[in-house]
Amino acid sequence: MNLESDPTQAAAAPETPATPVRLLLVDDEPGLRTAVKAYLEDVGFAVTTANDGEEGWTVAQELLPDVILSDVMMPRCDGYGLLKKLRADERLGGTPVIFLTAKGMTADRIAGFQAGCDDYIPKPFDPDELVARVHNVVTRQQRLLAEAARFADADIGQLSKQITEIRSLLATGGTKKPATASEHVFTPREASVLQLVAEGMMNKEIARRLETSIRNVEKYVSRLFIKTGTASRTELVRYALEHGLVD
Repeated sequence: MNLESDPTQAAAAPETPATPVRLLLVDDEPGLRTAVKAYLEDVGFAVTTANDGEEGWTVAQELLPDVILSDVMMPRCDGYGLLKKLRADERLGGTPVIFLTAKGMTADRIAGFQAGCDDYIPKPFDPDELVARVHNVVTRQQRLLAEAARFADADIGQLSKQITEIRSLLATGGTKKPATASEHVFTPREASVLQLVAEGMMNKEIARRLETSIRNVEKYVSRLFIKTGTASRTELVRYALEHGLVD
């Protein structure tokens, strides 16, 4: 990481929201933690740090950060181990994760994305690029949550009618496209949400059924949009039915 950039460059970064974005920085290098934390705080983020994946997991459960920046190679619990715990957690499963690592090979980047990270920045990196990428994932997450909330207010009768029509079309003329494990890797909670969406339930009903918050459901629906490449509940249901992902 090169921190010799002109400090005035930080002012050119996109404006942060009135409520600072909460970042959790997980890295076992003290010098890097200090430098990155200082730079990100200068541009308006609220930054909490952790020494490794094990401590990062503990802090994440208390902080519920908006974005997690994590090194990959760390003692006790590495970045992949931390990511696995996050994706399986009820409250943290939808949290964007950016990997910071010295590994820059294509195979390593692919491994990071397959593990479920949202972005991947090899060290050394430019701090302004890091800020831009953090803003990117925050903006994308906010947009997806807003989209999920908009569909949560959709007419349940109309959506149910569309789902019935999709099921009918598939039953009479379509064939299911087999889905391979590499194509769709859902957490148990994501799979449960997908099944309930396919049954025509809206977010409030899903939240009650799964005994969780509506915001958590919105996060899971957003992640399902990302993983399936869809942009609406109707598209998501059609995709799930066509690929045999739901009953």
